[in-house]
Amino acid sequence: MTSLPEEQAGPVANEPFGSDTAAADRPLDRRLLNGLAKIGLASRHRAWQEAEGRGLTPTQGQVLAFLGQRRDAARLSDIVEALAVTPATASLVVDALTRKGLTAKARSASDARALAITLTEAGQREADRTAGWSDFLLAAVDTLTPAEQGIFLRGLVKMIRTLQEKDEIPISRMCVTCQYFRPNAHPETSRPHHCAFVDAPFGDPDLRLDCLDHEAAPTDQAERVWEEFIRAQ
Repeated sequence: MTSLPEEQAGPVANEPFGSDTAAADRPLDRRLLNGLAKIGLASRHRAWQEAEGRGLTPTQGQVLAFLGQRRDAARLSDIVEALAVTPATASLVVDALTRKGLTAKARSASDARALAITLTEAGQREADRTAGWSDFLLAAVDTLTPAEQGIFLRGLVKMIRTLQEKDEIPISRMCVTCQYFRPNAHPETSRPHHCAFVDAPFGDPDLRLDCLDHEAAPTDQAERVWEEFIRAQ
């Protein structure tokens, strides 16, 4: 997977994504792209504001949030894969967080050649704060009806999977790539899908983009599951 560009020196508040002039004449996909880019810019700008206020950088905040979501210690390679940064960047970020007393490093119990990276108590508190950096978008999401939110989430799942297949973004632990996912197992109901891990039905609004219980499905199963999922629109 291609690593994302390294962190810049500060926020770019006015980065252009194209003029909205005669937007109605643009193809719909281009207008959707422009809208997503604007949301991404807002999220990026807020991350810089929040990070600077905490004496962090956005990437340091991302690493803290990532570690805070884990149930066990992480290796440097886990951070590289999850955040799509270079090993050098991941190492520098972890070193900085360790100096700040937010992370701790030790030799992995399973591999003495690897480092196990964990949060300190102060790091866990900071991770809880950084996990809420994007909460400002909730007000916008809440303007959508429940039906619109479900449709939007399903669309995001399809977009994210496509980008993952093209190796453009890190792999996300989504329902649709999990070996426990059974799409459309309960047709003609409001909760057509089934999770074999918890043995319960659920609908599109409950699809997860990052589940701690995710177990990647074998390739052939994943393809069959995906075809079944997109067949029912």
